[in-house]
Amino acid sequence: MKFTLSWLKDHLETEATVDQIAEALTDLGLEVEEVVDPAAKLETFTLAKVQSAEQHPDADRLRVCMVETDEGVTQIVCGAPNARAGITVVLAKPGDYVPGIDVTLSVGNIRGVESHGMMASERELELSDEHNGIIELPSGEVGQKFTDWLAANRPEAVDPVIEIAITPNRPDALGVRGIARDLAARGLGKLKPLDVPKVEAALKAPISVTIDPALKDKGCPLFAGRVIRGVKNGPSPEWLQKRLKAIGLRPISTLVDITNYFTYDLNRPLHVFDMKKVAGNLVIKPAEGGEEFLALDEKTYTVRAGDMVICDDKGVESLAGIMGGEESGADEDTVDVFLESAYWDPITIAATGRALKINSDARYRFERGVDPAFTLPGLDLAAKMVVDLCGGEVSDVVMDGAVPDVRRAYKLDPARVISLVGMDIPEATQRETLEALGFTLDGDMATPPTWRPDVLGSADLVEEVARIASLTKLEGKPMGRETTGVPDAILTPMQQRERMARRTTAALGYNECVTYSFIDEASAKLFGGGADATKLENPISSEMTHMRPDLLPGLLQAAARNQARGLNDLALFEVGPAFNGGEPGEQVLQATGLLVGHSAPRDPFGSRRPVDLYDAKADAEAVLAAVGAPARAQINRKLDAWWHPGRAGNVALGPNLLATFGEVHPKVLRELGVKGPAVAFTIRLANIPFPKKKGATRPALQISDLQAVERDFAFVVDANVEALTAVNAAMGADKKLIESVNVFDQFTGAKAEEQMGAGKKSIALTVRMQPADKTLTDAEIEAVSKKIVEKVSKATGGTLRS
Repeated sequence: MKFTLSWLKDHLETEATVDQIAEALTDLGLEVEEVVDPAAKLETFTLAKVQSAEQHPDADRLRVCMVETDEGVTQIVCGAPNARAGITVVLAKPGDYVPGIDVTLSVGNIRGVESHGMMASERELELSDEHNGIIELPSGEVGQKFTDWLAANRPEAVDPVIEIAITPNRPDALGVRGIARDLAARGLGKLKPLDVPKVEAALKAPISVTIDPALKDKGCPLFAGRVIRGVKNGPSPEWLQKRLKAIGLRPISTLVDITNYFTYDLNRPLHVFDMKKVAGNLVIKPAEGGEEFLALDEKTYTVRAGDMVICDDKGVESLAGIMGGEESGADEDTVDVFLESAYWDPITIAATGRALKINSDARYRFERGVDPAFTLPGLDLAAKMVVDLCGGEVSDVVMDGAVPDVRRAYKLDPARVISLVGMDIPEATQRETLEALGFTLDGDMATPPTWRPDVLGSADLVEEVARIASLTKLEGKPMGRETTGVPDAILTPMQQRERMARRTTAALGYNECVTYSFIDEASAKLFGGGADATKLENPISSEMTHMRPDLLPGLLQAAARNQARGLNDLALFEVGPAFNGGEPGEQVLQATGLLVGHSAPRDPFGSRRPVDLYDAKADAEAVLAAVGAPARAQINRKLDAWWHPGRAGNVALGPNLLATFGEVHPKVLRELGVKGPAVAFTIRLANIPFPKKKGATRPALQISDLQAVERDFAFVVDANVEALTAVNAAMGADKKLIESVNVFDQFTGAKAEEQMGAGKKSIALTVRMQPADKTLTDAEIEAVSKKIVEKVSKATGGTLRS
């Protein structure tokens, strides 16, 4: 929506500057997108007077002028044919920027004669395309600012143009008067009264209008018009043309320009029919479908069945509320016209406009909602302007339908306004604000004006008061504390655990993903889901039909999309819920990480290798440690079907499953389109027991000052025996004394079988014993070592390797 400052002042008495108006409009919710101020680029130019103009000694077409300026008499070389003594000119001094030629002036030397500035033409100042000579002013004093002279003599040349963005809920701001009303309510001026003249009929209209009964309730509640005979349709007055040009509209003719003017001035779209081109009476009805219609944009449209059209005896003459027809449009030969003003249903107009892909100023306004009560006053105002500018005689009003009743009232609660807005706005100020915006107050009930279809409840009254009061005046105040002293923790223990899991995984080098909680049925079934209990009744797409049973499918799909774009080495993670049912409690919180490709970039040191399950295990253990999981846990292989059997494991405390790590099953990778090795881990955050002692303090660090003892053991076992079995057995030999057991070697393969027998391998363990009370003697060490051998031999069926 564009308008000029002078246009705004037609409706608003104000002394506010352009900057003040622009700032207020944005604060009111009418965001200013651009302000074009022609005076800004002309600020430096002043008026001067040529005292003399002598022939240049070395050029036939140049004159050396002595020019009187506000800084004294200066010499300027000028090539304009009209440069002569006695004229008042526009002076550009050295250092001034001349926009028309994109040059910053400096003292010049033109064929041996110094020139201190220039006398400008209109094109050089971007006032017009005139460049046959310099500007000659009929008045003005030496030293006067050129912008001041323009403001007094050619105000349209320095009239700022303001462009604002209109939100769909503010159709009233699609007219300059609506904008002026908001500014007046803010206090930037006084809204001028709008006088609607009483237009006396000089003749009876020779035409009738009829609305099809199917459209009266919803479609076209009111259609009215006047016949004006004997008009002279030529170019519109200069003031009207300049106003339309300023906002980017092309003047066409007086009649058309008047309808465009009312569209932007008062948000009242109109249409003019040439009476000699209309056959019979006008009927507003639903189209039968298939009719062709040549519109004013010179395009032919085929209307659909049910689209609202205005017809005469020949057929469709106008697409109701959207665009008129070329065949019945006004031209320079038009003498008798029918001036139409109607109210159209916004939804019907929007549906037709979208279907036919027609954009017009009329559609833009009608589909947002114009003022139904202004239909007839707008007709009278336009009829008067037509008579004033084009002459002619006006008929009586012909109409069908009635102004729709849009009255409604909502309660104004001043105390609630103050509570919701957070500002102390007196009740009297609230009422004055609403009245300034056109609301009618009866006690505590407020009736919105007919031009505000967006006001639909008491909450909108609060918004209007807050908007005019300006939320920029809100003062930040700290909320009162319910208790004194150190405040309690805001996050719950589970939220703290979730945050720690997220931070730890990110610190390990993973990139966080946020995937949809919905996946397709096939992917859900790969991960144990896809049941009807997790199926959505109204999915947003065929690829989002089920709630995810695990976080892995979303991460694997993200990995596949990245691989398709050339990113093959990935470390992704997500923390979020997985769903095993459709009820509120049937969900679990997981932290899942995924590694795909290689562990490092290519380098000359050979550090690049494919990721393996030990990478996933190490990261899973790091996250478990960060969230407070017990240091000692069991590893088992009771795996879900999407994990690789033999290359994955569960971390558990008895039957309580804490985490799973390992390779993803190749079948799953193939189904989801993921290439290369892929390992992952899933932490079940809710299954990790919380510490029994709750508090912010950590337990005292326990460090023994006694020497720890390490002993190495190598056992010959069957090739299918897991190293973890030996580790757990060794740990159980003396839980108090043994601090840790680690595997430091595993001897397998043909050479191992050659030395130890077929189907055998060697597992080497290092056991660390940490005494707490006294230094261990050799006998005590030997006793513990013997117990370790017994425990491991019994658990694995192996023997101590000699």
